[in-house]
Amino acid sequence: MISRHVDRDLDVEVRAALHIGLYELLFSDGTPNRAAVASAVELAKPNLGFKLVNAVLRRVIDDDGGKLRLPADDTPDGAAIRHSHPLWLVKRWWKWLGPNPTRALLAAGNRPTELVLRVNTLRTGPLGEDGAPAGGIVVPGEPFDDALPEARRVTGGLDVLADPGWREGHYVAMSRGSMRAARAVDPQPGERVLDLCAAPGGKTTHMAALMGGEGTIVAIEKHGGRARALRRTCERVGAGNVEVISGDALEVELAAGSFDRVLLDAPCSGLGTLASHPDLRWRVQERDLPELGRLQGRLLEVAQRAVKPGGRLVYSVCTLNPGEERLPEGKITRLWPHRDGTDGFYISAVGG
Repeated sequence: MISRHVDRDLDVEVRAALHIGLYELLFSDGTPNRAAVASAVELAKPNLGFKLVNAVLRRVIDDDGGKLRLPADDTPDGAAIRHSHPLWLVKRWWKWLGPNPTRALLAAGNRPTELVLRVNTLRTGPLGEDGAPAGGIVVPGEPFDDALPEARRVTGGLDVLADPGWREGHYVAMSRGSMRAARAVDPQPGERVLDLCAAPGGKTTHMAALMGGEGTIVAIEKHGGRARALRRTCERVGAGNVEVISGDALEVELAAGSFDRVLLDAPCSGLGTLASHPDLRWRVQERDLPELGRLQGRLLEVAQRAVKPGGRLVYSVCTLNPGEERLPEGKITRLWPHRDGTDGFYISAVGG
């Protein structure tokens, strides 16, 4: 839309002001047109391009008779503009899923995500028959998924990081998709479990809780800062059976067949999380995908060597891209934002 009215490069702050102004004009029903224009103009100042911002936005309004219209989403090009997703991604989903599922998926990417908490039974004690922690500790939200009795959906506002319950480790905020990945591992008390690429630790500490704190989880994290944060998370939630190793999973020495269960929650494009990370759609580039796929394959080889014969191996990615799917012979779970109301996930479990 900008290119219809501007035929030259724009300063970053001017283009950003135009983007915000156009968004308000197109999507914000509660903002009068002149207020949207005035706000965008102020944002562009002191850059002299504020005059261009004013002219372009007023011309957009005048050209459409004051009634702004987005293109129909009956083609990938129109859908990309209407739903604010990169064209390369829309084309991929359109080819893979078809028009109707793609439109539904794009719409879901622009809706607010649910806030889900996982009751941390390492701190609260086991859940009773009524689903409440037996120790009487109250965790915000309500049970809503029989397959995830530890999950609580919160309606209304909750400042998680300021809540004493979070600081005391009574719960962890994580998506249902992430919980399903940890559940797929099905770790048992006393077992030896490997979690490759472990930070930020939601799945790691979930598995620790499922094991009742008994046994060992070796959690490998490549980035030093994230590894330190993972240790703090384990301490907060009482996951004393987690051993955090700061290192590259491709280089850490792991004895072959030494783990009962292995979770590879692989680095991925994250295309299943666009509602909770809206900026990601513009940061991920199509050219990044082949290298990600090669990394996932190498990490999977490490995971396959580490799991003992007959053990369980789970591969998961929070993306919606068939090129990043692995272990097609496993028990596969796919979660879709537009169908399941949570992050998009691919989970495959083999053995065990």
